[in-house]
Amino acid sequence: MRNVAILVDGGFYLKLCKEKSDAKKVVKGLTTHCLKHICNPSKSDDKYITEPERLYRIFFYDCPPITKKLHHPITRKAVDLKKSTTALFRQDLHNQLRNTRNFVLRLGFLDEKNARWTLKDPELSKNLISGRITHTDVIESDVIYHAQQKSVDMKIGLDIASMAYKKQVNKIILISGDSDFVPAAKLARREGVEFILDSMNTNIKPDLQEHIDDLNTALPK
Repeated sequence: MRNVAILVDGGFYLKLCKEKSDAKKVVKGLTTHCLKHICNPSKSDDKYITEPERLYRIFFYDCPPITKKLHHPITRKAVDLKKSTTALFRQDLHNQLRNTRNFVLRLGFLDEKNARWTLKDPELSKNLISGRITHTDVIESDVIYHAQQKSVDMKIGLDIASMAYKKQVNKIILISGDSDFVPAAKLARREGVEFILDSMNTNIKPDLQEHIDDLNTALPK
């Protein structure tokens, strides 16, 4: 029996999953998605699957939401981020994951010190810079408060290294599209762990493609 660990880059997955508001449905959909990666040789056409597999754990990597109060740059109204739909959804999602069997929640943090208001749509930024629109054309919903994730990639890399060195799993599925994980993928493969990337049908860089055993997704194309 081969042990399979599934590591989910939470920010990446949530951008691409269809359900974005109901935490219970997100967890249910993610569970279904992940379990499709667990193979049984009697039910698989994959010639490389020669023995049954079992789920070790599903690791979900994310950050707690920002909960401070500030003022919106367009309306100048007070904004309590703790009560925003984004914060409420993220908190509910994390609680759902904590209470779901075989899930492990790994939390980094958001860089609040360097967080800033920014335009939601990159195309809008281009139009503003080129002069096709002016700042008076920007409305309240065009602007979001953005903060960079910290420690998430490091936690993913450390878990990959730890499971590989300790021989806890035979295969790792990474749901992501980030080339930052190339060193971790190379290490896992050197330790004899099969490394599969699920990029959810998004394109990946050649250097990441070079250092994985297969590119596979549980989503229909």
